[in-house]
Amino acid sequence: MSALGKVVRSGVGRRRVQTLVIGLSVLMAVAASVLGGSLVVVSGAPFDDAFAERHGAHLSVEFDAGTVGAGQLARSADTEGVSAAAGPFRTTTVSPRSDGAGPGWPMTVVGRGDPGRDVDEVALLDGRWPARAGEVVLSADAALFPALGMELAFPDLPGDPALTVVGVARSVTRTADAWVVPSQVPALTAPGGGGYQMLYRFTDAGTAAQVAAGGRAVTESLPPGAAVGEQSWLTVRSAAERDTALYVPFLIAFGALGLVMSVLVVGNVVASAVGTGTRRIGILKAVGFTPAQVVRAHVGQALVPAVVGTALGVLAGHLLAVPVLAEAEEVYGTSSLAVAPWVDVAVVAGVLGLVTATAWASAWRAGRLRTVDALAVGRTASAGRGRWAARAAGRLPLPRPVSLGLARPFARPARALAMGAAVLFGTVAVTFTVGLSASLGEVTKARAHDAADVTVPAPLPDFGPRGPGPGRGPGMAKRPDVDPAAVTAAIEAGAGTGRYYSAATVRAAVSGVTGTVDVVAFTGDASWGGYTMVSGRWIGRPGEAVVPTPFLTTTGSRVGDTVTLNGLAEPVTVRIVGEVLDPRNDGMQVFTDVSTLAAADPDLTETSHHVAVASGTDVSAYVDALNRDLAPLGVTARAGGPGTGGDMVVTLDALSVTLTLMLVAVAALGVLNSVLLDTRERVREIGVHKALGMTPRQTVTMVVTSVVVTGLVAGALGVPLGVALHGQVVPAMGDGVGLRLPGSVIAVLHGADLLPLALGGLVIAVLGALLPAGWAARTRTATALRTE
Repeated sequence: MSALGKVVRSGVGRRRVQTLVIGLSVLMAVAASVLGGSLVVVSGAPFDDAFAERHGAHLSVEFDAGTVGAGQLARSADTEGVSAAAGPFRTTTVSPRSDGAGPGWPMTVVGRGDPGRDVDEVALLDGRWPARAGEVVLSADAALFPALGMELAFPDLPGDPALTVVGVARSVTRTADAWVVPSQVPALTAPGGGGYQMLYRFTDAGTAAQVAAGGRAVTESLPPGAAVGEQSWLTVRSAAERDTALYVPFLIAFGALGLVMSVLVVGNVVASAVGTGTRRIGILKAVGFTPAQVVRAHVGQALVPAVVGTALGVLAGHLLAVPVLAEAEEVYGTSSLAVAPWVDVAVVAGVLGLVTATAWASAWRAGRLRTVDALAVGRTASAGRGRWAARAAGRLPLPRPVSLGLARPFARPARALAMGAAVLFGTVAVTFTVGLSASLGEVTKARAHDAADVTVPAPLPDFGPRGPGPGRGPGMAKRPDVDPAAVTAAIEAGAGTGRYYSAATVRAAVSGVTGTVDVVAFTGDASWGGYTMVSGRWIGRPGEAVVPTPFLTTTGSRVGDTVTLNGLAEPVTVRIVGEVLDPRNDGMQVFTDVSTLAAADPDLTETSHHVAVASGTDVSAYVDALNRDLAPLGVTARAGGPGTGGDMVVTLDALSVTLTLMLVAVAALGVLNSVLLDTRERVREIGVHKALGMTPRQTVTMVVTSVVVTGLVAGALGVPLGVALHGQVVPAMGDGVGLRLPGSVIAVLHGADLLPLALGGLVIAVLGALLPAGWAARTRTATALRTE
């Protein structure tokens, strides 16, 4: 091994604490950067690759067949800005029955003679394309689980048509739930129903504004009101990226914190090594080391733990990516998604380059020191700085060890500043994580709508054995018959019942949008049930509805517009009066009054009931009494709302806690490093204090007190920075999943919460100082006095 290598190895072994601090800080920065970079890369990759390969439609538009003809629609393909078009295809919305089961969910069926090629080429995943009437291909993304050979019946349509599933396919822009030959569509269309679908590709469609402009251009020459629904490829792309896009702003924040802290830690450690090893530097130069070799020796001492931390960070990033990328693998049939190798290379090169540059800049002073000057310097620190602070602290009515400790940061202001920066970023991370957890809690409450004291859930399907008979095929589920009116009567008669409402859910389709939406119909005032409004107001009369943000985005509507719900006994038109926070079912929900669906679905039996008990009522006793009345009806009440969050919330909480603990550990180790260096420099001074009568407990007090001012100031500055970071990242996370978050979800940190967080900086500083304080207390007086 070369002489330079021996010096590097000796320095790494001698400065174990500094080595650990650098390694851990780099590990955290690399792990967050690898995970964040990977999600940025893979979040859009499955969709973008499939869209390019299958020539996806930039815009799909649903037209009213009674308002516009096929010839007019075909001519719209010649509109300026349209690069390619497909259609018109006849469409209809149907609710099939599968193999003897009960009514299915609504789905959009399109008549296409082939999978297409130039626009929206449908990918056949299994089976074949329909060749004749009576055959259907189901979308892999449809609510109805596809299986070859499955029979679909339509007893509510004239002639009782039936279809056999001959294939499973996927449209990259989700233009249909099923496809049949064009001649089959009339038999699936109720009198007066049906429509046309046109698929367009534009020369410019990279932004929502460009897609909207293209949509206006193709409909400008058509009769007003001809277009009844449309869907942009950007909306579908956003939905495809939703799961992974949520994590990106959050991980970017932690990655940036980790990188900044790594720079601070490496710079502080190397600068401290130069400052405390001045005489050693002089010896190295005296035995023949050049200035460049001295600098490289200090850079090498930083790079060794940085390389180890980088390797462990890459491994940690890959492990943390497993649960997140697993969700993305389901998008468009993508499998084996993994961290891209170039992401690893970029992160490793960037972090090690940053460490090298920081260490080189901090060690540059070592190379410029004259050999004679370096050899003349001893270990004892200069006593000239901070005397004014010591005199001022001595006048305070405090014990002498406390005043000595309070004055210490002013003797080494640069070191105190570096220590404070580490504590500050630790406080920022803690504040951000606490705020993020509180915001996720608010979103979880909005998701669960758990403001009720007592809930009577809708009865679960009976999955028991079935004998022969209609609707009793093998494996079919039959929902027990429960009379909602009888349940309501029992709740009304219960002693202690305060407010209550019931909710029934059906599935419907919206013109121009494939898939289904959940329509939740309320009986009674549900505004108190935990529904968080983003804009507008709650429903006040029949015919009104509130919807989540993703519904508005997908349908291209806004508060004040009307939408038509299909797939029920008859179309239902509702006016949107409010925007509600609700991420369930990807935000594709409609909340309305039960009377709105009175004609379209008069027999709503899948009903849950939600009760707020009167003031002073014992909830447990109320539930027991109510269940005695409900037992004959076949349902059971339980305390609390329908509550619970999702796996994504758990994953986010686990990631944020893990990364925060790593940052706090780095901050505490940074404090430990600074205090350890300071204590070793002051060892003779500590020996003098002990000779004059300072006890071990007073020594601990003096050392710990030396970080109090730094911890308090860093905590006071870190909390508002953490709040500001939370205020930027959380809305960005909401945008990533297509949700607009109200102020109640973002402004979750209030005055009462901020004081403990500000004291968190003091806690981090004290934790880092405890070990050096114990070492100082255990040092023998004679040993300390002999130290130079």
